[in-house]
Amino acid sequence: MIKLLSTLIVGSTLSLSFAAVNANPSMPPFYADVMKMASEGKLGQIIKQEKISTPIKGAQAWRIAYISSDIAERPTISTGLVVAPVGTAPKEGRPVLAWAHGTTGTAQNCGPSQVTNPAVPLNQYFLVGGNSWTDYGIPNLEEFVKEGYVVVATDYQGLGGGGKHQYAVAGSNGRDLINSARAAISMKDTGAGKRTIFYGWSQGGGATIAAASLGDYLNKKGAVIDDLQVLGFVAMAPDDAAVMIQTATKDQASADKAINGLIQLFSDNVFNFSHFAMTIWGTQAAYPNLKLSDLFTDQGSKVVDQVLLNKCMHVIADTFNYTYGNQFKTLLRDKPANTMAWAKALIDGSVMPVKPIAPVVIYWGTKDTAVPPIMHELYQKQMCAMGGNIERIQLPGEQTHFSTPGLSAPMYLTWVKDRVAGKPATNSCPKN
Repeated sequence: MIKLLSTLIVGSTLSLSFAAVNANPSMPPFYADVMKMASEGKLGQIIKQEKISTPIKGAQAWRIAYISSDIAERPTISTGLVVAPVGTAPKEGRPVLAWAHGTTGTAQNCGPSQVTNPAVPLNQYFLVGGNSWTDYGIPNLEEFVKEGYVVVATDYQGLGGGGKHQYAVAGSNGRDLINSARAAISMKDTGAGKRTIFYGWSQGGGATIAAASLGDYLNKKGAVIDDLQVLGFVAMAPDDAAVMIQTATKDQASADKAINGLIQLFSDNVFNFSHFAMTIWGTQAAYPNLKLSDLFTDQGSKVVDQVLLNKCMHVIADTFNYTYGNQFKTLLRDKPANTMAWAKALIDGSVMPVKPIAPVVIYWGTKDTAVPPIMHELYQKQMCAMGGNIERIQLPGEQTHFSTPGLSAPMYLTWVKDRVAGKPATNSCPKN
């Protein structure tokens, strides 16, 4: 009887969800205005800004909206946050730290800069000290401001600037990261120079290592600021889908195996399944020739689209868990279709197999189940073979995905200061 009632309740909940109006989330005025604007201008050009308060002593902060582009070089709008020291900058300008955040969701209202008080140190939802339903803020913010650095944090396109968010499409997210630095440097009030370091975690870690291999994009002329002096890249638990399935397009059997393998890898629990659903949804946004119904059932496609258009992480996982419990895999097709096209898109949208333009340091924990460490292990092998300088630092103890930013913060603070001081990074590629 209890099982029957449970089935009826789940079925009723699902019916009600489809009966509801699929309204987009309401947006704060700054972002509502930005979403009406055209994505026209130079890469990194700020099209709207507003000064906001920050509790960081000796700092000033702004929300910004700026021009970027996606993996297909289509113009987009990204929003974000800039924090800079007050006072007179040195003649050479202040160094710039460009932050790429981890997963916050896929709906327009999921941008970290939208919270009430965003210009603060990193605040994480999962940690005991977290005070919000989402991750927001910027790691090492106080320390970087004290060192005289300008810090800029992109929201990525689709998280407050209109358009559909290309979640985990590292090539697009990396472009948003690069253009955020250009935007911050273009602001006279920041006193920023062109020396730049990029850093990110999780989704943002993937964006960071993607940016490291976008040398042609970085060197492209005609942006609002050209010729960035890139000093290095700091990636915490970065994902790299391409390196995991690099042989997937060899033939149909390889494509089938790769896509089925990814589904299996991220279907062990509803939390990881939510990340998989967002990855597929975001990839489809970047490659509109693909269909969600290639991998999800017809019903599953509708559910995934409705949930991801309207909710942020971790509410997405809560919704799947409430509605489906341990039956969330019923949203998937028994046999994925069009796997070759999906494999090509996942590889194309991920990190390019190109030597990074500056040193990369990766921090990771042995208990990370959100981003399997094999991803950045293979990334290191691939890039070192090309002559890159890639260091992987295993954090002490048994660290999870979510303890990585806090524990690594003092380590990469020193790494950043050394790069800014002009000290060369030791080549840390493993010797064969």
